Amino acid sequence: MKIGIVLYPTFGGSGVVATELGKALAKKGHEIHFITYSQPVRLGGFTENVFYHEVSVSDYPLFDFQPYETELASKMVDVVKYEKLDLIHVHYAIPHASAAFMAKQILKTQGITIPYVTTLHGTDITLVGRDPSFEPVITFCINESDAVTAVSESLKKDTLKHFNVKNEITVVPNFIALDKKRTDSKINRGLYASPDEKIISHISNFRKVKRVEDVIRVFAETIKKVPSKLLFVGDGPERYGCEQLCRELSLCEHILFLGKIRDTSDVLAISDAFLLPSETESFGLAALEAMSMGVPVVSSNSGGIPEVNENGFSGFLSDVGDVNDMSKNLVHILTENRLDSFRDNALVQAQKFAISKVLPMYEDIYTKLVR
Repeated sequence: MKIGIVLYPTFGGSGVVATELGKALAKKGHEIHFITYSQPVRLGGFTENVFYHEVSVSDYPLFDFQPYETELASKMVDVVKYEKLDLIHVHYAIPHASAAFMAKQILKTQGITIPYVTTLHGTDITLVGRDPSFEPVITFCINESDAVTAVSESLKKDTLKHFNVKNEITVVPNFIALDKKRTDSKINRGLYASPDEKIISHISNFRKVKRVEDVIRVFAETIKKVPSKLLFVGDGPERYGCEQLCRELSLCEHILFLGKIRDTSDVLAISDAFLLPSETESFGLAALEAMSMGVPVVSSNSGGIPEVNENGFSGFLSDVGDVNDMSKNLVHILTENRLDSFRDNALVQAQKFAISKVLPMYEDIYTKLVR
């Protein structure tokens, strides 16, 4: 099949999943056309069966805000017509689903029928989508989609709760490639921690919903009992506050801010545990990526995280904001020879979300629509 994939090309989970999905489909012989405003961060170099179409946003003085949705719809029309696509798969409802609907209607006037799949990833429903100014458009575009998927049961429930959705929503979980192992890393662990120290990591976009300061507070309690270092990967609006908190708690020599990293597997390969205390997560892709490298996860129990992180097996779940319980769980994992067992369990849990198990679910949806 010839499939157009519309996505945000950034470090966020929806963009990562969409890119990895396209690359995996290309390996199976499908022709994949990525459509977005810049090259996706996970796309890499030349790949067989993969094509990238950049949406150029015009800079007219007339506009205070450039009409990206309109330009995206025009680019989708162009790619569908001249690359003869079989279907379009849009990731993230805003504005991709509405642009897909617009493109579909334009193509219909030219005698071309193109189905589109909408995948809901999280904040497009749980945060942005609840803004009253977006709700009518999101509801309409979800209902007009030829197929709708959500990355977790939790997100599906949230969607049905907050939107008047009549369309069927199929849960297709996020996935992991499982093509990298701890032993593949060439990073010298000794550069970040001494032999008697454990390494704890956190990866996010440093938004408020991630509760990044809780990571520091959990670490502050943990280091009293377990010699350790904390590695932060990512950047965002909460980083400055975190740096300030490190100074207030006199922890700066034990905490490293590494900034944005395209491939986080090397950081995870030298990590002993992963912290994810988010207010909510539609799925918890960062947790899954950690587990795929044999890193147990201490997380909150909100949103879709419990569908990924099994309490007492691949890590532990705590109530949102319960810093003391998270620290207790982290200490439990890192002491008394339990770490190897939790590492093995994390890998077992990650294998439930192997791309080889999830990819056929998307292919089945595509095949039914094209038929």
